[in-house]
Amino acid sequence: MTPRPTTDRTALFAGLSIIVAQTSINLGAAFAKSLFPLAGPEGVAALRTTISAVILLAIARPWRARMTGRQLRWLLLYGLVLGGMNLMIYWAIRRIPIGIAVAIEICGPLSLVLATSRSVKDFLWLALALSGMALLIPWEGSAQALDPIGILFALGAATCWALYILCGRRASEVGGSTAVSIGMIVACFVTVPFGLASAPASLPLHALALGAVVAVLSSALPYVLEMRAMGQLPSRIVGLLSSMAPALGAIIGYLVLDERLTGLQWLAVAMMISASAGCSLASRPPVSRPRDDVMA
Repeated sequence: MTPRPTTDRTALFAGLSIIVAQTSINLGAAFAKSLFPLAGPEGVAALRTTISAVILLAIARPWRARMTGRQLRWLLLYGLVLGGMNLMIYWAIRRIPIGIAVAIEICGPLSLVLATSRSVKDFLWLALALSGMALLIPWEGSAQALDPIGILFALGAATCWALYILCGRRASEVGGSTAVSIGMIVACFVTVPFGLASAPASLPLHALALGAVVAVLSSALPYVLEMRAMGQLPSRIVGLLSSMAPALGAIIGYLVLDERLTGLQWLAVAMMISASAGCSLASRPPVSRPRDDVMA
C-alpha cells in the first residue's frame, strides 16, 4: 500500500493510532491472562477467535467473494497458523511475563526479514536480537529464571507469526478483510476443540463479557486503527512504532498484573526492540503484530 500524501497533523494522528493499537493489543493480552483462572488459556483463545470471527463476518461478509481452489488452500493454511499462534502466545503468557513473551514473539517476523537479507548491517541486528534472547534463557544458577516451557511456547508463537506472514501474502489475494475473516473461522477449528476440552462446563456471565472485551481490544479495535494508519505512513515508520510492543506489554503487564521484570530482563527486551526497530528503519517490511492476532 502506497501511503497517501499527509500533513504533519495527519501523520501525527496516524502515528498515535499505531501506538494506541499496540496498547490495545497488550491490554487485551493482560485481560486475557486475568481470565486464565476461569477458562484457561485454551478457553480464552477459543472465546477470542470465536467472537472475533463473528465481528469479522459482519464487517467483511466474505461469502460475496469468489475464490479458486488454490486460494482456498492458502486460506486454510493461513487460518490454521492463526489459530496456532493464538494458542501458543496464550500458553506462553500463562508462564512468563507478557512483555518478554512479545519480545520473543517478534523474533519470528524479524527472522523472516533477515532470511532474505544481503546486508551485513542486518546481520548485526540479528546478533543484537540473539544476544537479547540469550539473556532470557534460564541458564543454570541464574536468578529469577524464566519458565523454559513458557519460552518454548513464545518461540512457537514466533514461528507461527513468521508462517502467518508467508501464508497471509498468498491468502490476501482474495482481499485483506475477506482473508482475515475466513482465516479467523478456520482458526476456530484449532482453538475451540482445545477450549472445549479444558474449559469448565459453564462460565460466569462476567467471564463471557470479558472475553468479548478481549476480542475487541486484541482484534477489532487495533485492526481498524492500523489499517487506517498504514495508508498514511511509510512502512518503516509503522514498523518502528510497532517495535514498541514489547515495552508496552511489559508496562501494561506491570500495571494490570503486577508483572515485574528484572533489570537484566528489561535490557533483553530493549535489545530485541532495538533489533526490530533497526530493521524497520532500514526500510525492511514492518514487523507489526498481525491484525488477527489480527484481526488477532
